[in-house]
Amino acid sequence: MRQNLNSVLGMADREGMKDETIVTSSKIGQRLERLNDMNIVSQIFFKDSKIQLVAKITIGRSSDNNIVVDNKLTSRHHAVIQKIKDAYFIKDEKSTNGTFLNGQRIPPEKYVKLNPGDKITIGNDNLVIS
Repeated sequence: MRQNLNSVLGMADREGMKDETIVTSSKIGQRLERLNDMNIVSQIFFKDSKIQLVAKITIGRSSDNNIVVDNKLTSRHHAVIQKIKDAYFIKDEKSTNGTFLNGQRIPPEKYVKLNPGDKITIGNDNLVIS
Protein backbone atom coordinates (compact mmCIF):
# COMPACT_ATOMS: atom_id res chain seq x y z
CA MET A 1 0.00 0.00 0.00
CA ARG A 2 1.39 3.44 -0.95
CA GLN A 3 1.21 6.47 1.31
CA ASN A 4 1.01 9.95 -0.12
CA LEU A 5 3.88 12.37 0.44
CA ASN A 6 1.96 14.60 2.86
CA SER A 7 1.13 11.69 5.13
CA VAL A 8 4.78 10.52 5.12
CA LEU A 9 6.02 14.05 5.90
CA GLY A 10 3.38 14.45 8.60
CA MET A 11 4.48 11.15 10.14
CA ALA A 12 8.13 12.28 10.03
CA ASP A 13 7.24 15.54 11.80
CA ARG A 14 5.28 13.66 14.46
CA GLU A 15 8.18 11.32 15.05
CA GLY A 16 10.55 14.28 15.53
CA MET A 17 12.42 13.74 12.28
CA LYS A 18 13.60 16.75 10.34
CA ASP A 19 13.08 17.13 6.59
CA GLU A 20 16.77 17.17 5.57
CA THR A 21 18.24 17.59 2.13
CA ILE A 22 21.35 16.12 0.56
CA VAL A 23 23.14 19.43 1.12
CA THR A 24 22.98 19.19 4.88
CA SER A 25 22.66 15.51 5.74
CA SER A 26 25.01 13.41 3.63
CA LYS A 27 28.77 13.40 3.17
CA ILE A 28 28.30 14.35 -0.47
CA GLY A 29 25.97 17.15 0.52
CA GLN A 30 28.44 18.49 3.07
CA ARG A 31 31.16 18.51 0.40
CA LEU A 32 28.84 20.36 -2.01
CA GLU A 33 28.12 22.91 0.71
CA ARG A 34 31.87 23.52 1.22
CA LEU A 35 32.39 23.88 -2.55
CA ASN A 36 29.53 26.37 -2.67
CA ASP A 37 31.33 28.52 -0.10
CA MET A 38 34.60 28.54 -2.09
CA ASN A 39 33.55 31.19 -4.67
CA ILE A 40 34.01 28.92 -7.64
CA VAL A 41 34.17 30.61 -11.02
CA SER A 42 32.11 28.79 -13.63
CA GLN A 43 30.94 31.13 -16.40
CA ILE A 44 31.41 34.42 -18.23
CA PHE A 45 28.71 36.89 -19.19
CA PHE A 46 29.42 38.66 -22.48
CA LYS A 47 26.87 40.64 -24.52
CA ASP A 48 23.83 39.00 -22.91
CA SER A 49 25.30 35.50 -23.34
CA LYS A 50 26.47 33.00 -20.73
CA ILE A 51 29.61 31.11 -21.66
CA GLN A 52 30.58 28.08 -19.57
CA LEU A 53 34.23 28.02 -18.63
CA VAL A 54 36.22 25.03 -19.81
CA ALA A 55 39.90 24.12 -19.48
CA LYS A 56 41.01 26.85 -21.91
CA ILE A 57 39.16 29.74 -23.58
CA THR A 58 40.73 32.09 -26.08
CA ILE A 59 39.52 35.67 -26.51
CA GLY A 60 40.21 37.97 -29.42
CA ARG A 61 39.08 39.57 -32.67
CA SER A 62 39.92 36.58 -34.89
CA SER A 63 37.12 34.11 -35.69
CA ASP A 64 39.21 31.17 -34.44
CA ASN A 65 38.81 32.33 -30.81
CA ASN A 66 36.27 30.81 -28.41
CA ILE A 67 35.02 34.32 -27.59
CA VAL A 68 35.16 36.74 -30.50
CA VAL A 69 35.31 40.41 -29.49
CA ASP A 70 34.58 42.41 -32.63
CA ASN A 71 36.30 45.66 -31.70
CA LYS A 72 39.18 47.58 -33.34
CA LEU A 73 40.90 47.89 -29.94
CA THR A 74 41.01 44.09 -29.60
CA SER A 75 44.00 42.10 -30.85
CA ARG A 76 43.45 39.05 -33.05
CA HIS A 77 44.54 36.81 -30.16
CA HIS A 78 44.09 39.05 -27.15
CA ALA A 79 43.81 36.93 -23.99
CA VAL A 80 43.41 33.41 -22.64
CA ILE A 81 41.42 32.12 -19.68
CA GLN A 82 42.85 28.86 -18.43
CA LYS A 83 41.98 26.46 -15.66
CA ILE A 84 44.95 25.67 -13.44
CA LYS A 85 44.19 23.11 -10.73
CA ASP A 86 40.82 24.22 -9.29
CA ALA A 87 40.90 27.89 -10.32
CA TYR A 88 40.67 29.98 -13.47
CA PHE A 89 43.28 32.51 -14.53
CA ILE A 90 43.47 35.10 -17.29
CA LYS A 91 46.61 35.90 -19.26
CA ASP A 92 47.11 38.77 -21.70
CA GLU A 93 48.64 37.44 -24.94
CA LYS A 94 50.87 40.49 -25.51
CA SER A 95 47.90 42.42 -26.88
CA THR A 96 48.41 45.90 -28.30
CA ASN A 97 45.92 47.69 -26.01
CA GLY A 98 46.10 45.43 -22.96
CA THR A 99 43.63 43.45 -20.89
CA PHE A 100 42.09 45.02 -17.80
CA LEU A 101 40.78 43.21 -14.74
CA ASN A 102 38.57 45.34 -12.50
CA GLY A 103 40.05 48.50 -14.04
CA GLN A 104 43.69 47.47 -13.59
CA ARG A 105 45.83 46.53 -16.57
CA ILE A 106 47.23 43.04 -16.14
CA PRO A 107 50.86 42.43 -17.10
CA PRO A 108 51.35 40.61 -20.42
CA GLU A 109 52.17 36.91 -20.24
CA LYS A 110 51.32 36.71 -16.49
CA TYR A 111 48.45 34.63 -15.10
CA VAL A 112 46.03 36.51 -12.85
CA LYS A 113 43.42 34.59 -10.80
CA LEU A 114 39.75 35.25 -11.56
CA ASN A 115 37.05 35.51 -8.91
CA PRO A 116 33.25 35.74 -9.16
CA GLY A 117 32.18 39.29 -9.99
CA ASP A 118 35.46 40.22 -11.71
CA LYS A 119 35.12 42.43 -14.78
CA ILE A 120 37.46 41.84 -17.71
CA THR A 121 37.75 44.76 -20.14
CA ILE A 122 39.05 44.11 -23.63
CA GLY A 123 38.87 47.12 -25.94
CA ASN A 124 35.48 48.70 -25.27
CA ASP A 125 33.83 45.44 -24.21
CA ASN A 126 33.33 43.93 -20.76
CA LEU A 127 33.12 40.30 -19.75
CA VAL A 128 31.87 39.50 -16.24
CA ILE A 129 32.92 36.39 -14.32
CA SER A 130 30.38 34.53 -12.20
